[in-house]
Amino acid sequence: MEKSKLKVVDLFSGCGGMSLGFQNAGFEILCAFDNWKPAVDVYKENFKHPIYDFDLSTEESKEFINQLNPNMIIGGPPCQDFSSAGKRDDTLGRADLTLSFAEIINIVKPEFFVMENVERIKKSRILKQAIEIFKKAGYGLSIEVLNASLCGVPQARKRFFMIGKLNENNEFLNPYFTKNLSKKPMTVYDYLGNSLDTEFYYRHPRSYKRRGVFSIHEPSATIRGVNRPIPKGYPKHSGDPVDVNNGVRPLTTIERSYIQTFPKSFKFKGTKTNLEQVIGNAVPVKLGEFVANSLQEFIKDKKENTIRHNGQLRFAMEPETKYKSTVPNTVYN
Repeated sequence: MEKSKLKVVDLFSGCGGMSLGFQNAGFEILCAFDNWKPAVDVYKENFKHPIYDFDLSTEESKEFINQLNPNMIIGGPPCQDFSSAGKRDDTLGRADLTLSFAEIINIVKPEFFVMENVERIKKSRILKQAIEIFKKAGYGLSIEVLNASLCGVPQARKRFFMIGKLNENNEFLNPYFTKNLSKKPMTVYDYLGNSLDTEFYYRHPRSYKRRGVFSIHEPSATIRGVNRPIPKGYPKHSGDPVDVNNGVRPLTTIERSYIQTFPKSFKFKGTKTNLEQVIGNAVPVKLGEFVANSLQEFIKDKKENTIRHNGQLRFAMEPETKYKSTVPNTVYN
């Protein structure tokens, strides 16, 4: 398939998971922006194009991005105020950067945009405000919650995606997501084989009501921004497949980056604490690539006037219930 060479700017890029995914899918990344030095430093080590350490809430940054004139803007505004690992309070300030993202889209008006966030953003007031900005700017919206384990990532990580295209119908990309989803979740073994040299590993639970031991023959639990050792006296959970004393260990920092589907050639430099957060905050590379490849298919079909629709996919594939969006229609209203 001939790939579109649309020029892309990545906002709130972190260390570059989404940049690399879109680059792998054939898009040209002009530059990236982030405001956290540890992430910026890692990004600089791995890409030839520039990354700017800007506060994207300022008018100066919006004007600078406007002058770049990108065809597409991608990005994951900070999600801590929405996430289950955070305080779940969208009045704390960082959630306002979602509105900054929307305002930048409204000013620049790229042909496409892609916004990534945690699933819980669906319940926030900020999302409704952002959607209103996008709709007034003339964007048709595709909204979906994607399970990374069905998108080429060995991890049970659910993430919200909103993709906009100027002067397009809503849900224009959803049939492409549906077509491209794997029929079964990817396990750690599917992706890494026996390269971890352990069958079972430890991921510290948020509470001991949850298990802490996982098998490589299942998708990893969500990679978070912390990585703790097995505590003394860890109380075995009924869901743990084996006892922690049975050769179980936590994954290393770099192993966690592999589960986020960063290639082994990707360079991580910094303190362990910062790198754990950099890796945990990243968009898995293969998840970004999944979205980017779906966009490439849509762009090709649009040129050839062969756009896929939900009805066509339902006719071709079973069961029909699989093609229902996980996002209620009220989100678009």
